[in-house]
Amino acid sequence: MGTVTNEYRHTPVLLAECLEQLQLESKHTFVDATLGGAGHSFEAAKQLGRQGVLIGIDQDEAALEAAQTRLLGIPEEMRPDLHLLHGNFGQLDELLLALDIPGVDAFLFDLGVSSHQIDSPTRGFSFKEVAPLDMRMDPGKQTLTAAEILNSYNAADLTRIIRNNSDEKWASRIADFIVEARKTRPFETSDQLVDCIKAAIPASARREGGHPAKRTFQALRIEVNAELDVLHSGLEAAIRWLNPGGRIAVISYHSLEDRIVKNCFAQHAQGCTCPPDMPVCVCGNVPILDSITRKPIVPTEEEVERNARARSAKLRVAEKRAEAQNL
Repeated sequence: MGTVTNEYRHTPVLLAECLEQLQLESKHTFVDATLGGAGHSFEAAKQLGRQGVLIGIDQDEAALEAAQTRLLGIPEEMRPDLHLLHGNFGQLDELLLALDIPGVDAFLFDLGVSSHQIDSPTRGFSFKEVAPLDMRMDPGKQTLTAAEILNSYNAADLTRIIRNNSDEKWASRIADFIVEARKTRPFETSDQLVDCIKAAIPASARREGGHPAKRTFQALRIEVNAELDVLHSGLEAAIRWLNPGGRIAVISYHSLEDRIVKNCFAQHAQGCTCPPDMPVCVCGNVPILDSITRKPIVPTEEEVERNARARSAKLRVAEKRAEAQNL
C-alpha cells in the first residue's frame, strides 16, 4: 500500500450534520462508501460501538491504509467490527454480498476527489500542478487516462464530455483547440492542457468564474472515472441494501452530482404515476423512500472559513420507509 499521509486526516466536510442525520446506534451496520482517511467513519465508529459493524470502501489503497491505522487506534472494547474493502461504490452489490450481511442501517457517500488526490503531484487531478494527465482514481485497475481522451477523442466527443460534465460554455471552442494542438504535440502534462484552455477562452471570459481550466479538468476526471454512471448505480444499490428505517446521506460538490442524488431520491419517494383521471392504479409504483432534507444542508460560514473545499458541499438525506420491507 501507499504511504500514509497527513492529507487524509483533514477535518471531514459536514461532519456534525452527517452524524446527526444518520442516527447511528449500537448494533447498527454502517457503510462509508467513500472512506478516504476515515474522517467521518472515525466519529461514526464511536456511535456504533463494539456491537456495531463498520464497512469502509475506497479505491485508493493509500486511503485504506490511512483509514485502517486511524480506526485501529480506537480501543478494542469500543471499536466496531471493521471491514475495509478495496473497490468503489459502483461495485456495492459485489462487495456487500461477499460479506454476507443481511442489510445496512446507514450509508454515507462523500463524493468528489479527496484533498490528498488533488494535492498529489503525480495524479494529474489539479490544474495548479504540472503532472502527467492521468486522473485515474484507481490506477491499478483502470486503463483509460485523461491523456488518452485528449489525444484520441474527436472534437464532437470532447465537446460533449466537457459540456455535459461541467456546463462549460466554451466547450466546443476548447475541443477545437485541443484537436488542433495535438497535431503538433500529444497531450502529456497538465500545464499543456491549461495553456490550451487559456488560449481557447477569450481573455474577457477568463477574468470571471475562477480558474479557466477548472471546469474542463472536472469534466475529464468525471469521464476517466465514469463518476456519474457509478454514482447512479451506487445509489440504486444502496437503496436496495438499506434496511427499513435506515438512512442514506450523500455529500455532493457540484450540480451534476447533486441533480442525480436529488432525482434518485425523488424517484424512489414517488408513489403512483398513473394519470389523475385513471380510476384504478395500474402502474403499481409505491414510495420506498422519504426525503429527509427537502433542501440540501450546506456548510456554515465558520466551516467554509476553516475549510475552503467545503464551500460547494451539499448534503441530502433520505430514509427507507418501514413498509418497504415487504416490497
